[in-house]
Amino acid sequence: MLRIAVLVSGGGTNLQAVIDSIEAGRIKEAEIACIISSNPEAFAIKRGIKHGIKTIVIDKKQYPAMSLRTKAIIAALQEERTDLVVLAGYMSVLESELVQAYKGRIINIHPSLIPKFCGKGFYGQHVHKAVLAAGEKVSGATVHFVDEGVDTGPIIMQKQVPVLEGDTPEQLAERVLKVEHEILTEAINRVIGSFNNNKAE
Repeated sequence: MLRIAVLVSGGGTNLQAVIDSIEAGRIKEAEIACIISSNPEAFAIKRGIKHGIKTIVIDKKQYPAMSLRTKAIIAALQEERTDLVVLAGYMSVLESELVQAYKGRIINIHPSLIPKFCGKGFYGQHVHKAVLAAGEKVSGATVHFVDEGVDTGPIIMQKQVPVLEGDTPEQLAERVLKVEHEILTEAINRVIGSFNNNKAE
């Protein structure tokens, strides 16, 4: 059984999509070992508690230095025997120490078609506003592996979403979010399959 840790900072709708997919059997051979939040007020924590999932807060108040937060995250991941780390709206860039400790085992969901509209400063509504300002006809979502850069890791999968005439950032975000939920589930299944194949070799 693959043990997943989900890192969150906000509402946790992508977290909920993973929980629902596991409970419905759309993600097989996996369980969420823990949820780690950078925000003690994140609604994602309530989602985890509702489903009986261990939740851990590792925030700036407890650990003022990023290096301390990184060490605390690594310790929590190790304690929970984590196989795969899923960033689901986690609003911090990971330090190299964490990326190296779980190299090839950290994935992120991003609300654009990387390499467009990604990198530093492109998160949440900033992405969708930029897409609309650029006059794009298509947007979408990407799941990718995490490396030491910002949204620069190898892409696992993408799915397009049309940009409609008169779209607001909120309307576009709502449609992209639905796609995020779909491809995050599929990407996790692909990674599980890859892990299983590697073990068999």
